[in-house]
Amino acid sequence: MILTKNKTLRASVLALAVVAGGSTLAFAKGNPMVGGAAMYPTKNIVENAVNSKDHTTLVAAVKAAGLVETLSGPGPFTVLAPTNAAFAKLPAGTVETLVKPENKATLTNILTYHVIPGKISAAAIKANAAKHMGKATYTTVNGGTVTFMKSGKGWGVMDAKGGMAKITIADVNQSNGVIHVIDTVLMP
Repeated sequence: MILTKNKTLRASVLALAVVAGGSTLAFAKGNPMVGGAAMYPTKNIVENAVNSKDHTTLVAAVKAAGLVETLSGPGPFTVLAPTNAAFAKLPAGTVETLVKPENKATLTNILTYHVIPGKISAAAIKANAAKHMGKATYTTVNGGTVTFMKSGKGWGVMDAKGGMAKITIADVNQSNGVIHVIDTVLMP
């Protein structure tokens, strides 16, 4: 009876999370699900990202920018990973233009703005924000800054231009860092 209740409870929580658009966890192994794929802490950022159906645009951009080797390296890195839907919010033709070889420097600048050196968990961001009047600012790999703050019931990140992205899935641990999935592309 208890086993049946636990299975029913797990199924209900999973269904509620899917309906609410929240992040879900793979109960069997405890690995977060991103884009329909389990993310394994034993794999690196690129090895996991290529399996997420929600990050095909990001993966294509990382390849076009020549960042696969870097993001497969030891790190550690904190990656703010925009979904395909985030890229779709950009003006029509932006992604297609950015992935052209002649725009590699601009694409690299945008992508490295989504990477923070070190492994920064959601708990570390929250603790940092608590010490700094509710905001935690970090320097990205490209030298710009991003600022984390509470946004509704969750956390958001503001870019250099004042644009806001919401963290939709936090703390997706990787062998070489952590990914926080975001719903908007950040601009340096």
